[in-house]
Amino acid sequence: MDHYDSQQTNDYMQPEEDWDRDLLLDPAWEKQQRKTFTAWCNSHLRKAGTQIENIEEDFRDGLKLMLLLEVISGERLAKPERGKMRVHKISNVNKALDFIASKGVKLVSIGAEEIVDGNVKMTLGMIWTIILRFAIQDISVEETSAKEGLLLWCQRKTAPYKNVNIQNFHISWKDGLGFCALIHRHRPELIDYGKLRKDDPLTNLNTAFDVAEKYLDIPKMLDAEDIVGTARPDEKAIMTYVSSFYHAFSGAQKAETAANRICKVLAVNQENEQLMEDYEKLASDLLEWIRRTIPWLENRAPENTMHAMQQKLEDFRDYRRLHKPPKVQEKCQLEINFNTLQTKLRLSNRPAFMPSEGRMVSDINNAWGCLEQAEKGYEEWLLNEIRRLERLDHLAEKFRQKASIHEAWTDGKEAMLRQKDYETATLSEIKALLKKHEAFESDLAAHQDRVEQIAAIAQELNELDYYDSPSVNARCQKICDQWDNLGALTQKRREALERTEKLLETIDQLYLEYAKRAAPFNNWMEGAMEDLQDTFIVHTIEEIQGLTTAHEQFKATLPDADKERLAILGIHNEVSKIVQTYHVNMAGTNPYTTITPQEINGKWDHVRQLVPRRDQALTEEHARQQHNERLRKQFGAQANVIGPWIQTKMEEIGRISIEMHGTLEDQLSHLRQYEKSIVNYKPKIDQLEGDHQLIQEALIFDNKHTNYTMEHIRVGWEQLLTTIARTINEVENQILTRDAKGISQEQMNEFRASFNHFDRDHSGTLGPEEFKACLISLGYDIGNDPQKKTGTMDTDDFRACLISMGYNMGEAEFARIMSIVDPNRLGVVTFQAFIDFMSRETADTDTADQVMASFKILAGDKNYITVDELRRELPADQAEYCIARMAPYSGPDAVPGALDYMSFSTALYGESDL
Repeated sequence: MDHYDSQQTNDYMQPEEDWDRDLLLDPAWEKQQRKTFTAWCNSHLRKAGTQIENIEEDFRDGLKLMLLLEVISGERLAKPERGKMRVHKISNVNKALDFIASKGVKLVSIGAEEIVDGNVKMTLGMIWTIILRFAIQDISVEETSAKEGLLLWCQRKTAPYKNVNIQNFHISWKDGLGFCALIHRHRPELIDYGKLRKDDPLTNLNTAFDVAEKYLDIPKMLDAEDIVGTARPDEKAIMTYVSSFYHAFSGAQKAETAANRICKVLAVNQENEQLMEDYEKLASDLLEWIRRTIPWLENRAPENTMHAMQQKLEDFRDYRRLHKPPKVQEKCQLEINFNTLQTKLRLSNRPAFMPSEGRMVSDINNAWGCLEQAEKGYEEWLLNEIRRLERLDHLAEKFRQKASIHEAWTDGKEAMLRQKDYETATLSEIKALLKKHEAFESDLAAHQDRVEQIAAIAQELNELDYYDSPSVNARCQKICDQWDNLGALTQKRREALERTEKLLETIDQLYLEYAKRAAPFNNWMEGAMEDLQDTFIVHTIEEIQGLTTAHEQFKATLPDADKERLAILGIHNEVSKIVQTYHVNMAGTNPYTTITPQEINGKWDHVRQLVPRRDQALTEEHARQQHNERLRKQFGAQANVIGPWIQTKMEEIGRISIEMHGTLEDQLSHLRQYEKSIVNYKPKIDQLEGDHQLIQEALIFDNKHTNYTMEHIRVGWEQLLTTIARTINEVENQILTRDAKGISQEQMNEFRASFNHFDRDHSGTLGPEEFKACLISLGYDIGNDPQKKTGTMDTDDFRACLISMGYNMGEAEFARIMSIVDPNRLGVVTFQAFIDFMSRETADTDTADQVMASFKILAGDKNYITVDELRRELPADQAEYCIARMAPYSGPDAVPGALDYMSFSTALYGESDL
């Protein structure tokens, strides 16, 4: 018998489960148990944020053992001892063993001292006892023991899979197909089982272990090589591993089964409740429909018109054909639903359904009987009433038809006859109105017979006592009265038309004569107004004098024009006298012309007003031309002095910028004195601006006295100020560069002389080709190719130039150098960029590697640095600057809070992103 064992009241441990110390003498089995039990413990300990590395060492103080039991049981153990002495460790282990014993596990020959001493056999035995109690004991399939239940579960799950025959927990699992089958049975999307081969156990086992770890949260407890390389794998290790699969899959299956059961019960209950609601609603709707329908069927009130009675009959037929059949179906369906509901309630052990008061099936049958009783006799009564009204409606319809035709014909006739359209009509329109009136008189006589027929039908309806006789009589009387009135209006209109025709013939002759004389006179006035208002643009005294002479000739023709105007107005006055004498309403206008006397007088008055305005405009323009000439001469005299002065100063500044007299400080002092003299010239520019404003206000656009415009002067002045300021700035930057980089005055002069020599266009910049030549002149061997005078330096030329200076010209390095000398990609190199580049080549500067090495010293030769080290070694503000910008260090030797000073150092010099 073993030295220690765990006995349970139930039989989850069979005899073959007894712990055999002798088996531990097999190194392969011990290795498998170490690996499996360690992985099993870590799968629970990681929930508490920790793990073990060596199973017999890490449990010696009892702390992680107690933590493991708390995690897997969900209970709190006694407070552990935190001391480091052996007595403290033994106390902690005893607390763990006592907790295991409290769960019904009898521990034999397992003492705390052996665990504290790191006894591998005892430690593995204790862990196996814990696994049995907390991972395997509760597995039960069809009342079997834990081991048999787990084995039966595996057999059932793997039964459909070929080449899988699970008979035990050792050699049945060596080919790995058993593990793969368990995963595929529950999660078929994770493994392509069809591609697995029984003769490739390593691939099968690795596939199952990797998938379980990645997707099922089951840690890798064994290596495939351990199982394949052992004749009989350790049974306890395999059982531990398989139990993890059981718990991973059985939990989801139980939850699904429980959810399905609840859903099924709720679905039955919801279905029954829906049937109850449907019955109540259907019964309520049907009873409400019966309540509304019965009073309608019992109504026997007769109608006065055939249409109304026919509509009642049609409504009744719609009721029988459309409305009642669906209700019959609803009544039948209601009874079926009621019986079905009662059956379902009885089968599902629910109480019988009792409808609301008044909605029982018997209540609905009683209401339905009342409905059918009301239907009897309703259709027969409708037919009798229709036959009674048919004869009266025939006569009434005939009266209405003839009356409507007559009224439609007379509609608007009285208004037409009362019209006084002849008062505003022309002569031709009056003749047309007379023809139209004669046709109307013939039509009026033809309608006499219809009026007599309407009166006869109305008399017959009165004799037959028609219910609507008052309205028929009123309509007939209205038609007769209207007929008499139409006859009187017709005669009156004929007399008015004939009288108006004679007057308009006389007026038409006068209109024609007026039109013949008014048209040419109106054209003359419009031409005169256009000429008098025509704008003119002149630039000389001679042009304005020519316009004045033409205007005087026009004024001499005005007296004759006034006589013609008076004669035309006399014709119009004669027409007005005829209109006043005979009271003719002349709403229309002269048909031969649109020109009115008012228009003629208005245009004549306008011409008379425009003449003196034209005189004044010509006089003012003459004076303005004299003033403009004086302004041109005044501006030209000043511009011809200022323009050359600006050009001269620009040339002098250009010479100063390329000459090298004295030190840079002497050149800076000279340039600032020169700048002051230029600024003192500003009042003359302002004075010229004032003269230019006067010219613009006078709208003068050309000036023959000078070739300079104000825009030329402004641009030249701005360029002058910009050039002197830029030149001063360049000298200041050269001083800064010289002092910062330690360049001697002789070197600076050499750089300046070389730059000026190749700046052939004196633009202050070098093209790529000029830059290459300049570097050669300073001692850089660019190459032996003949210099190309294209004004540019291609990529290969510049790379060769830099290689000759000692640079390692990879593509990235070449791009970096180009970005230094021409950061904006303009194709030119300024003197300042040239100086910066040359100073960088000759001066000693810090590098990213030097800063990185300094940080490594502060970090104690580590690959990372901590916040405390930065704050201890650097000033406060600079330490916080580094802390805020350094990225976390992620190397394999990283510790919490470690910062990456290497990437920070390269970012300081633009070699990476900060």
